[in-house]
Amino acid sequence: MLQLLLLLLLSSTSQRVSGYKKANACVCQLNSTMWLFPAQKFKYVLEEVHTCEESLNNLQEEVRTHLYAEKLHKHVNKMQTIDTVNMKTVKEKLRYLKNKLETCKSIPKDFRGMCVCLITNISDPITAKVSPFGKSCVSGSWGKQAQKESDGQKNSYWVQPLLSSHIWGNTVRLYQTYEDLMASTNHRDFTFASSYSHPNAIEGPSAVLYGKALYYNCYRSADVCRYDLETNEVKRVTLPGTGVGFNNKFPYCYYDCQLNSDIDVEADETGLWALYATIGNHGNLVISRLVWDSEVKSLNVTQTWETRLFKKAVSNAFMVCGVMYATRYVNEYREEVFYAFDTATGKEDNSLAIPLEKVAKAVASLSYNPTNKQIYMYNDGYLLAYQVYF
Repeated sequence: MLQLLLLLLLSSTSQRVSGYKKANACVCQLNSTMWLFPAQKFKYVLEEVHTCEESLNNLQEEVRTHLYAEKLHKHVNKMQTIDTVNMKTVKEKLRYLKNKLETCKSIPKDFRGMCVCLITNISDPITAKVSPFGKSCVSGSWGKQAQKESDGQKNSYWVQPLLSSHIWGNTVRLYQTYEDLMASTNHRDFTFASSYSHPNAIEGPSAVLYGKALYYNCYRSADVCRYDLETNEVKRVTLPGTGVGFNNKFPYCYYDCQLNSDIDVEADETGLWALYATIGNHGNLVISRLVWDSEVKSLNVTQTWETRLFKKAVSNAFMVCGVMYATRYVNEYREEVFYAFDTATGKEDNSLAIPLEKVAKAVASLSYNPTNKQIYMYNDGYLLAYQVYF
C-alpha cells in the first residue's frame, strides 16, 4: 500500500521547456522545483498508513473477541445440555421411587396366593362365536368384566368393534350375561366419542372393561383413555418413555402386522396394564402398571418395566398375575405362547411352547380375565375363549 501511494505521489506529467542552440548544443533552462521531494504529501501518506494499521489491529481484535465469544457460547450450551440431562436423570429416578411406593400400596395383600405358578397349558376354544357386528368386522376386542369387585356387572360381557378401516372405533356393546352374548340379545351400546377421528375415539384393538370403565388407546396418541360408563367422562394418561410408539409405529406383527396395535391395555389379578414399545427401548416391549385414583379422578402410571423382546416379533401379548406372556404365529390355525416376563422379579423365559388354537389366521386382540381364568381372542371376526391351567 505504501509503495502504491508513493508511486501516485511521485508520478508527474512531462514538461515542455524552451531552449536555444549554442555551439552545436541545445541549451535550456529547467525549473528545479519540480524535482523537489513532496515531504508534505509523504507525511500525509504516513498518517494514512498508520490509520490503516490501527484499523487493521482493531479489526483483528474484534475477530479474536468474536471467536472467543462463540467458543464461550458453545461451552455454555454444552454445560446447559449436561445440566438438563442430569436433571432429567434425577427426575426419572424420583419418578421411579415414587412409582415403586405407589405400587407397593396398590398390590393386594393376598397377591402371592393368587397364582399357584406359571401357565402350564391352555385349552382348546371353549367358546366360538361370530362377532355380533358380523364376520366382516375383523378387528376389535371382547371379553368378560375383568374386575372381581365390580358391583352389578361382574357377569357382564362386552364387544368393542373397530368399524372404521378396522382401526378406529367409538362404541362398545355391553351384555348383562353370557347367555345374552351368545344369543346377541339384551345389549346396550355406549358411544364414547362423537366420531372415529375424535380425540376420545379408540385406536387399535386395545380395549378392556374393568369395573365401571372401558380402558383403551386414545386416537392417534400415546395416551390410555378411561371411559366411565356411568358418567360418560373420559380421562387419560400419557404413557412414559422416550418415543412411545403409536399410530402403527410399533404394532404386533411376527407374521402379518395387526394395524395400529401399538398400545395394548390388559387386566389381571393385580389390576391394569399397558403393553407398548418405545424408541428409547429400541422397539422392545415396555410394561406399565395403571392405577385409577377414584378420589381425585385421575388415571396414573405407577411403575414401568422394559423388556428385551422386540414388539414386532410378537403376534400378541397378555398379562397373568403380573407376568406378561407373548405369542407368535405358528400357522393359520395355531399360535404359540413362547415368552414370559415376570414383573415381580424382572426375569424372562423364552423357552415356552404352549399351543393356542384358533379358527382363522389373524389375531386382533388377546386378553386374560382374572375372574374366571380365561383368555379371550378376537380372531378375524370370531370371538374365542380358552381356559387357562396353572
